Amino acid sequence: MWVGFIAFVLGMLALDLFVFGGRKAHRVPVREALAWVIAWACLALAFAGLLWWYLNGTQGAEVAQRKTLEFLAGYLIEQSLSVDNMFVFVMIFGAFAVPPELQRRVLLYGVLGAIVMRAGMILAGVWLVSEFAWVLYVFGGFLVITGIKMLVFTGHEPDLEKNRLLRWLRGHLRITPRFHGEFFFVRQNGVLWATPMFLVLLLIEASDVLFAVDSIPAIFAVTTDPFIVFTSNIFAIMGLRALYFLLADMADRFHLLKYGLAIVLLFIGGKLLAMPWFHMPIAWSLAIVSGTILVSVVASLALSKPKALATGEET
Repeated sequence: MWVGFIAFVLGMLALDLFVFGGRKAHRVPVREALAWVIAWACLALAFAGLLWWYLNGTQGAEVAQRKTLEFLAGYLIEQSLSVDNMFVFVMIFGAFAVPPELQRRVLLYGVLGAIVMRAGMILAGVWLVSEFAWVLYVFGGFLVITGIKMLVFTGHEPDLEKNRLLRWLRGHLRITPRFHGEFFFVRQNGVLWATPMFLVLLLIEASDVLFAVDSIPAIFAVTTDPFIVFTSNIFAIMGLRALYFLLADMADRFHLLKYGLAIVLLFIGGKLLAMPWFHMPIAWSLAIVSGTILVSVVASLALSKPKALATGEET
């Protein structure tokens, strides 16, 4: 199963690079982004079906149903929390004024880096949980604190110019004042210079590390099976790039989504902390997480429209 899934991921990346023009700079239209979002969602559901079919034939219906629900719940949690990455991507691309046609490639490299980093962090997390069961309570407390901080600081836009990594890079690298297409480095008068695109790539990768610290512990509230943890994470990461291009221009309309994500973190953290006394069925977790995200999205769309109308009337 591991070999088959890794082969599938490598095959999809190869298709993106060599068949669907992943190496060519172009602006991703909404229709193309929507097609990829639907495609990745369908692939995730197809994988869940194949997982059930395989386990049903080898380990029985009970195991098949439990593992399939774990995957679906994990995928939904990871996909929901990865949406927060989208807001950060919007901020980074906006701060550097990255042209839309140059964003696709840097996100592709971001996905490749994220897959490698997530794999390492997942293996480390699974080892910790298997060796030290109390780590789950540490994860739970961390998620509760993160959820509270997200509720308190939602609406506060971070100042990218104060980012320590960015300041260090600017102080230690020769950086060109403008973009040079999709190149991360250029040679001028025999001297190697980094381009602003390289800074964007490093910030994208750094943001994924920070979000992985939240999202990977969250899935341990659903399962500690490394295969389920890995596959649900990878499906969420692979679909994130298309989701960004679909929703980037509408990010402001989902202003309540971060509150929904904070509630999801609080719920998952609380579930981890309450495990010794209360076991919640996976189907309940799946319903609560999906319901919370759905309500926050619908509320964002419903409440942003009157606000936009009021702004228009004042103008």
